Amino acid sequence: MELKTARLTVLIDPAKKKAFEALCARQDVTPSQVVRRLIRDYLVQHGVSFVPSGTDDVEDAAAKR
Repeated sequence: MELKTARLTVLIDPAKKKAFEALCARQDVTPSQVVRRLIRDYLVQHGVSFVPSGTDDVEDAAAKR
């Protein structure tokens, strides 16, 4: 799980935003959760590897114990 975050601003049609937020509410997920999942899946689909921010900090701290 990511420990650090960064803001991503996306401009979309207001009607799509409203429909997206309503669907997310019906599925009991936040729009941010859905967007993060979409980005992760997109990166994997295109073979782009990444290390979630903050995970190396946790591993470093555990290694020092």
